[in-house]
Amino acid sequence: MTVAAAVADEPWTIARVLGFATDDFKKRNNPSPRLDAELLLGSALGVDRVRLVIESDRRLSDSELGLYRAFIQRRRTGEPVAYILGRREFYGMTFAVDRRALVPRPDTEMLVEVALERTRARSMYGRALDLCTGSGCVAVSLARARPTWRVTASDVSHDALGLAWENARRQGVVFSLRVVVGDLFAPVFGERFELVTANAPYVPSAELAELAPDIRDFEPRLALDGGPDGLDVIRRIVAQAAAHLEPGGVLALEVGHDQAGRVVELFAAAGFGDVSVRRDYGGHERVVSGVTRPVRL
Repeated sequence: MTVAAAVADEPWTIARVLGFATDDFKKRNNPSPRLDAELLLGSALGVDRVRLVIESDRRLSDSELGLYRAFIQRRRTGEPVAYILGRREFYGMTFAVDRRALVPRPDTEMLVEVALERTRARSMYGRALDLCTGSGCVAVSLARARPTWRVTASDVSHDALGLAWENARRQGVVFSLRVVVGDLFAPVFGERFELVTANAPYVPSAELAELAPDIRDFEPRLALDGGPDGLDVIRRIVAQAAAHLEPGGVLALEVGHDQAGRVVELFAAAGFGDVSVRRDYGGHERVVSGVTRPVRL
């Protein structure tokens, strides 16, 4: 028997398919080949990554192998692992994700942290508005952390709001969260809030082509494109927010890694006080927040 024939006859165990997928992803310049291989196999088998180590010699059934091969093919095209799995962890919860909205990212957890910290004095009751909500990860996280608050999730995309509502049901916050469709503050005209948050589109249009393929080719352009300098939507939010915030209300925005300085200037020009910047886990200035000034009679 030739070496090639002997290899072909080897069973496709967990260890073997992981090695194959990892090598395949490396050749395609995947930034996290082993992790992706393990996450996809765990999903195909319905087990966690620890079980993959414990049962490394287990042989895959034909159906399991077929499903894993399908996952590998999808990842080869650049499709994000989160879309293939249909879920992503965020702020200690599992969110449903698909191509209707951006994949929730760890850096956005900092937006939730800042929003909660800056409204801690009002933790017993308040009203929050999350603009450009997408999957609803920020709005749902706020609703879970503040069950006595009333949270509104807004987006211009009907499809994204469908996903946000699915996540609201999944996390059990449907009684404290509502979804509204429309452009920024238009759906809540005449209402006021103690907190407004947004992870708005902030990628400059000319830089979209430079994004990683799994972002550029799969995630919704509507949620990425921030106009010529990336600040088109952010400018509108900052300019309009004070009219929808109670005195002393908080505005907190996620921004691009090099945009914080310009956004701080926008906050100041719009009359916000106590403006601060929070860095993300990678050390980038990621969240700008400020407080509306009390009305002087």
